[in-house]
Amino acid sequence: MDDVPIGALAIALTLLILLSAFFSASEIGMMALNRYRLKHLAESGHRAARIAHKLLERPDRVLGVILLGNNFANLAASAVTTIIALKIFGEASIAVATALLTITILIFAEVAPKTIAAMQPERVAFPAAYVLRFLLKVCYPIIWLINQIVNQMLRLLGVPLDKRGDQISTEELRLAVMDAGTLIPKTHQAMLLGILDLEKITVEDVMVPRGQIQGIDFDDDWDDILAQLTRSRYTRLAIYRGSLENVIGMIHMRKVLNGLRENKLSRETLIQSMTEPYFIPEGTPLNTQLLNFKKTKRRIGFVVDEYGDIMGLVTLDEILEEIVGDFSTEAIGKIEDIRPQADGSYLVKGGASIRDLNRKLGWELPSDGSRTINGLITEYLEDIPAPGTSLMLNGYQVDVMRTRGTAVEVARIRPYDNPVAAEEDSSS
Repeated sequence: MDDVPIGALAIALTLLILLSAFFSASEIGMMALNRYRLKHLAESGHRAARIAHKLLERPDRVLGVILLGNNFANLAASAVTTIIALKIFGEASIAVATALLTITILIFAEVAPKTIAAMQPERVAFPAAYVLRFLLKVCYPIIWLINQIVNQMLRLLGVPLDKRGDQISTEELRLAVMDAGTLIPKTHQAMLLGILDLEKITVEDVMVPRGQIQGIDFDDDWDDILAQLTRSRYTRLAIYRGSLENVIGMIHMRKVLNGLRENKLSRETLIQSMTEPYFIPEGTPLNTQLLNFKKTKRRIGFVVDEYGDIMGLVTLDEILEEIVGDFSTEAIGKIEDIRPQADGSYLVKGGASIRDLNRKLGWELPSDGSRTINGLITEYLEDIPAPGTSLMLNGYQVDVMRTRGTAVEVARIRPYDNPVAAEEDSSS
């Protein structure tokens, strides 16, 4: 190498550092690619994306060719640097030249290119994919041998090689939706998050409590039954004998309207118009029940506990509202639960759903335990409160206005950040 000019060696060293930078950037760029966007681009006909996607099907081979090229460039650069140092300064300068080369490679062949690749993975990885594919074909025997040795070592260490790391969990998908920003409209984000939340919510969380289910006692006088059918605000009603425990079916008002108008409806025709009751075990996740409704062609069902007692009623509308928000009229058995007051407080029925209040009013009442306001108050006090009882629940002032038997019938709730509440707190 004595007859090689210093200039040629300097050019070779520069090219080797650039080659090392290319492999460093390629490694980070390929690994930082969004696999789902990459798959979409590949299926859309993007040529470089197809090549990159194909290469990443075997990341061990891609890393093998990248590291092979990177190590070759760094070792060759070290050898050339040693030769240049010997030619110019002699053996005493080798250590200094090695230190300078280390700093140069660290800055220009490692940190800088990897930072750029991490910030712009597609701009780096897509052009590099063409080069890496060519090098993989040329060096395939060497890469294959290296991978076989590495894989055997990993198997001896008990590292699984057949599991893919590109699967996404529910929580990761949730974060991806929330971080999408303007790429997904807010309304669509809310719907997607609602779908993901279905598996965390059970039918008890959205059901109409048993005490609020409105139905018709088939044992009543026929004139009373006709009056109830005529005045009903709901499209579907439960039919039972004596009590709701003896439910015998569901009636759709559309099937009896003609008979009502023509005075031809009788007990026999009412029975013929009924459908059999559909029962849902407590604890059923909403995503499961949504599929069950679709499978059975049903829209409504009774939630039963382990003893077969009816706990409440769930409709398809209630499940869909967990995804798209409130869109329907009052569900069967539901009453007007919330009445805003002039002072900023709200009169709330004791049977009102805590989840509904939190969703509709943006509140943060605790919903992990009890599902209704009555249950929340009695659980907190561990007693049946008397009218006039006041308490603070998670920053909300709650006043018991009226009780009936062993339950809170009406409560006044005032958010803590309400100006009136703040003045009262400060004055007290």
